[in-house]
Amino acid sequence: MDFTFTEEQLAAAEAARGVFAGVAPDAVPSPALTTGAVAEHFDRELWDRLAAADLLSLLLGEEYGGAGLDAIALCLVLRESAKVLARVPLLEHSAALAAVQKFGSAELRDRLAARAGRGEPVLTVAASGRTGHDPAELAVTARRDGGTWVLDGVQTAVPWAYDAGLVVVPARTEADRSVLALVAPGGTGAAGSAGVTVAEQVSTSGERLGELRLDSAPVAARDVVTADGAWEWLRELLVTGTCALALGVGERVLRMTGEYAGKREQFGHPIATFQAVAVQAADRYIDLRAMEATLWQAAWRIASGAAGALPAAADVAVAKIWAAEGVRRVVQTAQHLHGGFGADTEYVLHRYHAWAKQIELTLGGAGVHEEALGDLLAAHPLG
Repeated sequence: MDFTFTEEQLAAAEAARGVFAGVAPDAVPSPALTTGAVAEHFDRELWDRLAAADLLSLLLGEEYGGAGLDAIALCLVLRESAKVLARVPLLEHSAALAAVQKFGSAELRDRLAARAGRGEPVLTVAASGRTGHDPAELAVTARRDGGTWVLDGVQTAVPWAYDAGLVVVPARTEADRSVLALVAPGGTGAAGSAGVTVAEQVSTSGERLGELRLDSAPVAARDVVTADGAWEWLRELLVTGTCALALGVGERVLRMTGEYAGKREQFGHPIATFQAVAVQAADRYIDLRAMEATLWQAAWRIASGAAGALPAAADVAVAKIWAAEGVRRVVQTAQHLHGGFGADTEYVLHRYHAWAKQIELTLGGAGVHEEALGDLLAAHPLG
């Protein structure tokens, strides 16, 4: 197994590091100190810098002004974004745009891809279902009515719903098929589609989410992706990208812990020299390496389309199991080894802890994906 990155993938990661170099993780008010959301909108200045660096169009083909890269390159960039807690819809926007390019009609691609690759409109995805625990495609029904589709249902915890120009909404048809509808949510100061309302929610990390309510909302047929497998592919990319965010957070937190343990002294010695501290840090390093290996395996399956003994969904499930449990263990150990200092709201660690908890549960915690993996193993017996 060779996880050597291409020059183009490494160049994308290097460009991302340059863009994120000036981002201060503690520049936004802490969720522990803020009533409601930490901010009304995402970091627009950073978003514009990402667009200028062509990092919003990584997965687009050259005909749409993109770099023509793959899920691996996207995950490398997402990993860097998470290290600084970048408050931008990079994952949702990139994944939605990639799905439109891969599965959308030629007319939809020509109308949307190049503009979205420059950052306008902002795209996001409703992927949490009605409660956050049920399949997202079952939370909304879609029925055909002449030249339009009519949507009914509720999607909870839609990230960046108040900033997005379009939300990709998975829905189930009367023929028991999944479609993807592009819906204008009508967030703050914007006109939404008829029958669409957004109610404010707040995430564990303090970000502003939206509950998307659809009441006989009409969507033009040209704005609905009906290709088989589109939602499943998009969801796998979203889950894999979430694993990349978990890895970035975990790596930054472990580095912070190492730096602190190397300076903090007890009994005249740095606590990093104590065996109990070193063993705990080593265990978390092993977690991160497992998270990394399973992430690249999942991203490679999505990028290459390579066949395997199990569908790519199995590799995605394994990556999410490790990401969910690993990032939780990393931040818990960091809090423990920092002592009371880790809970100090003037120190940034508590914010990473909030992000880690949000990432752990986003698109399903470890238990959800263990169940999905079990179903896949039952349906595809090995050997």
